[in-house]
Amino acid sequence: MAQIYFAEENRSVPVNTIYCIGRNYAEHAGELNNPIPQSPIVFIKPATTIIHSGEFIELPRASSEVHHEVEVVALVGKPGKHIAREAALEHLAGYGIGIDVTARDVQEKAKQKSHPWAVAKGFDTFAPVSSFVKAERVGDPGNLDFQLLVNGETRQAGNTRDMLFPIAELIAYLSSIFTLLPGDLLFTGTPKGVSRLHEGDKLRAILGDNLVALEVEVRKERYGH
Repeated sequence: MAQIYFAEENRSVPVNTIYCIGRNYAEHAGELNNPIPQSPIVFIKPATTIIHSGEFIELPRASSEVHHEVEVVALVGKPGKHIAREAALEHLAGYGIGIDVTARDVQEKAKQKSHPWAVAKGFDTFAPVSSFVKAERVGDPGNLDFQLLVNGETRQAGNTRDMLFPIAELIAYLSSIFTLLPGDLLFTGTPKGVSRLHEGDKLRAILGDNLVALEVEVRKERYGH
């Protein structure tokens, strides 16, 4: 079972559902020529996408164009349904940094046919995630810097204040549809700068002023695990 870990604590939490938000930064929607959404775009990843620092994103044979999308990740700590936006952040136990890995060519083919994105987003290893810091250590989750470096070069840099749908609004929206449970993860969307990954790439994602970091590498898909 996939787990996430708390920084500076000897504690792990089993991962439940992985919710992800698409096109939550206007400039990212623009770079892919997508319209600005009027309500959150939600998709779900399987728990087998989770990997941690020191592990590998594997490039699947089914895709020749795999992209990185760095995102702030929120961890649900208290269950709830129909959560008011004003109380939404009280349901979060912590924050981390993650990468929503996407098989872009597979996604584009699905979009052309009006099919779901599940395959493009759901390959094993496609959700690297850092350890988490307790929610109270994050002063203002609505004004939080984050960035991704690939081979030492900054590829993406963003701030949560630029979200089209802030974290509290996302929690309220999701809980109007799903009962949120402890261990649920919320990948909150990516800023501009997504680009293709290559075998041998080294990625470092950073949340805030080094609150937590994630370091993974890229290799071709392995068989016989």
